[in-house]
Amino acid sequence: MPSRWTMTEPGAPMVLESFAIDAIPDDHVLVRIAGCGVCHTDLGYYYDGVRTNHPLPLTLGHEISGTVEQAGAAARDWLGRDVIIPAVIPCGQCRDCKAGRGNICRNQKMPGNDIQGGFGTHIMVPAHGLCPVDTERLAARGLSLADVSIVADALTTPYQAAVQAGVEPGDLVVVVGVGGVGGYAVQVAAALGATVAAIDVVPEKLAAIAENGAALTLNARELDGRAIKAALGDLARANRIDGQRVIMECSGTPQGQETAFGLLTHGATLCVVGFTMEKVTLRLSNLMAFHARALGNWGCVPELYPGALELVLDGKVNLKPFVEQRPLSTINEVFHAVHAGQMRRRAILVPDQ
Repeated sequence: MPSRWTMTEPGAPMVLESFAIDAIPDDHVLVRIAGCGVCHTDLGYYYDGVRTNHPLPLTLGHEISGTVEQAGAAARDWLGRDVIIPAVIPCGQCRDCKAGRGNICRNQKMPGNDIQGGFGTHIMVPAHGLCPVDTERLAARGLSLADVSIVADALTTPYQAAVQAGVEPGDLVVVVGVGGVGGYAVQVAAALGATVAAIDVVPEKLAAIAENGAALTLNARELDGRAIKAALGDLARANRIDGQRVIMECSGTPQGQETAFGLLTHGATLCVVGFTMEKVTLRLSNLMAFHARALGNWGCVPELYPGALELVLDGKVNLKPFVEQRPLSTINEVFHAVHAGQMRRRAILVPDQ
């Protein structure tokens, strides 16, 4: 029988529960889950008091891949297909969706927030926006269907940020925070032809990303703002960079946000990708003085998913060194380890056989 791990209250051990499959609406599918990534957004709901839209109890998890087992009358073409489920599913019908603004669709559904999430064996979701996966090409890259679950947020979120910013060859992209999302931001920007600098405070993360797209790594614990700016200037001159500067703030920390804002320069673009409940004090006039811009980035619209996945299938973005599969039955232990900073790779929870 289908089962899922349920959060009954923040911080309390999640509980395994069986559940019945309801009648499937015409435009929905039932997906047998291959894997679900553990995102820091999940930790926010579980540890930090960030409220979910769906009342508790609720199953968390929004980075989901799997196989369509059942489908409603209007979604039969999806039967048997391997898919990635968007982390944010717009309705596809409202004025914002039709204008290409699905990110702000007021009827959007986010697994593990608006509806039951992916830390289970099955999930029912709208078919709109599903991203098909060519598992033969995946296998050629040494990847499983579970591995690409993290495409649904960790990869597509910075991919959308890069697309919004218009990253292209000749640009200098500075990524602040190279953890689960920021590491892929580095790889995406490099795949799009930019020269990339990575800033973090964890030497191991910087060493890993130096082998996966970063032309320069900087430890913010060892360098002040002036030294970081000087190093970026040297990198730009050495590579004869004549494009725009894009700063992608992926740390989701006040310190990271302050660092990123301080790196604005003439015509620069600041992409706010990370999230924190804490506030920072910034001089917004810098945006005016530098004629710069700051862009928010909520999830990723489904139409961009195939392009992000293609970077993986083409070998331009490397997933394997940055993910680690764990049995779903260890969810409580894994949440604790991720929250405590004891896991250097993104955990993917795989349903027990």
